[in-house]
Amino acid sequence: MAISAADIDAWQTELAGKGPQSIVKFALTHFPDLCLSFSGAEDVVLIDMAVKSKLPFRVFTLDTGRLHAETYRFLDTVRTHYGITLEVCYPEAEAVRELVSKKGFFSFYEDDHKECCGIRKVAPLRRQLATTTAWMTGQRKDQSPGTRNDVPLVQYDTSFEGLEGPLAKFNPLANWSSSEIWDYIRALEVPYNPLHEKGFVSIGCEPCTRAVLPNQHEREGRWWWEEATKKECGLHLSNLTPPT
Repeated sequence: MAISAADIDAWQTELAGKGPQSIVKFALTHFPDLCLSFSGAEDVVLIDMAVKSKLPFRVFTLDTGRLHAETYRFLDTVRTHYGITLEVCYPEAEAVRELVSKKGFFSFYEDDHKECCGIRKVAPLRRQLATTTAWMTGQRKDQSPGTRNDVPLVQYDTSFEGLEGPLAKFNPLANWSSSEIWDYIRALEVPYNPLHEKGFVSIGCEPCTRAVLPNQHEREGRWWWEEATKKECGLHLSNLTPPT
């Protein structure tokens, strides 16, 4: 289904004040081909809600080749727990080979993470989103200073090209806090990455993720050598660029 900015405006009004479960059901009802992005705790909450809706949906994950061993086991645990098909997206082997041959395995420590993330995350995401008309993420407003404060419940995503042009992007958990996420996980016994028990809050690739200390913001464990208000890998380009 082709969408317009006017559709998004109408849905924003309709969904204002609605809870995540209602937003998930709305999104899956309107977009049976919707792709749900899966990597962290928030995403599993969305998978749990989507499964309970009994509506069709797709789940994909980005395997960068640099994930923690615990994360790979977690992905498989979620797949079997919910009986879902997990669409795994990989980077182009030649692009990875070229980067590593030219700059080594850890160039991001010297010239920031954008080039590596562009190859390992953004390019595979772009290919995945070209197969759908809508996607869903677990973004929360309180996750990252400066880049997620204004994340809406639904937005017109012109950063990527879908099957019929710009995509509808749903963020049902935008208004939830980390505490609400974990209340849901504990209450409903939702699977979670065991790295959370070791002080990891925001989990990405192994070289770019570390545990955080008490009272540190969760994004301080990601790309800690870079400026705090720019910690995005490029998956959510609309957070970094003005909407068109």
